[in-house]
Amino acid sequence: MSKLTIKNLYKEANAFSVLQSKTPEKDLFGVTDGKAVGTFLEHKFRGYLQSRYEFEQGNSASGIDFPELLVDMKVTSIRQPQSSCPFKSARQKIYGLGYSLLIFVYDKIDDNKKKTATLNILHTIFVEAERTADFQTTSGLRQILANQGNTDDIVAFLQDRNLPADEIELNNLANEIINNPPIQGFLTISNALQWRLQYSRVIERAGLETGVFSIHRAE
Repeated sequence: MSKLTIKNLYKEANAFSVLQSKTPEKDLFGVTDGKAVGTFLEHKFRGYLQSRYEFEQGNSASGIDFPELLVDMKVTSIRQPQSSCPFKSARQKIYGLGYSLLIFVYDKIDDNKKKTATLNILHTIFVEAERTADFQTTSGLRQILANQGNTDDIVAFLQDRNLPADEIELNNLANEIINNPPIQGFLTISNALQWRLQYSRVIERAGLETGVFSIHRAE
């Protein structure tokens, strides 16, 4: 059995999306809990890959689904394309999550006659790790740097955005930003006990931006 690579992950995510969109699921009929649907699809895709490739299983310690590839899988409904992810530090909003995202965006359709549900995969998107920062935060910081902004300007901006960090951390971040300007991110990351990731922008921009790839798009 061959080893799973990013290239294989792309290929199989596309094939799985096409297949899954045509597969009626009895277990999902009438299910409205997005988390339950997401878990179902994640397990199914992992099983699909396990029958074809060797790869390290994600666990609570690594926190992501494919630790060897530094990729986490997310499943979300087109009706509210978002999910949560563990909060590690305020830096993630500026420099990205530290891993790439494979995102399946579905529309669930129940068939009342057959008592089945179909998960129509509308978009399958891969966001490279360096593009997983917050769009508005990175956009604003890049603008400040372009306008010869200094550490005071950056600290004030980060405070205005309620970045979850104390004064010392903000000053350290400001110095790092001056020396290592952030790349433009494309997620919307809301502050909470866990980060809340929102995907509308990556759905719109997939295939149009560097590092945001459209693996599958329903016709």
